[in-house]
Amino acid sequence: MALAWSDFERVDMRVGRIVEVETFPEARKPAYKLTIDFGPYGLKRSSAQITNYRLEELAGRLIVAVVNFPPKRIGPFVSEVLVLGAIQPDDSVILLTPDPGAELGSRIA
Repeated sequence: MALAWSDFERVDMRVGRIVEVETFPEARKPAYKLTIDFGPYGLKRSSAQITNYRLEELAGRLIVAVVNFPPKRIGPFVSEVLVLGAIQPDDSVILLTPDPGAELGSRIA
């Protein structure tokens, strides 16, 4: 099924910076709890299955996330945004990362 351009325009993808990473032992599939700074749009939380990265690799990293999905409860945690990545054949995820210098909160087009 093809998307109309207007469908794509409704997806609000923004640049953020991971400012905090925590383990998420309650998750069914291995995941981290992230706090992400979207500049003028504030801090948002996300659960992300990106455990192929070490915790120390993630803090400070620029990412791209969908910010206009409704919040989703994952066990005891509420995930507010969807961090985007490329799913590999082994189910690991390679994060989509904007070039350095991209302003926090910038819309992806």
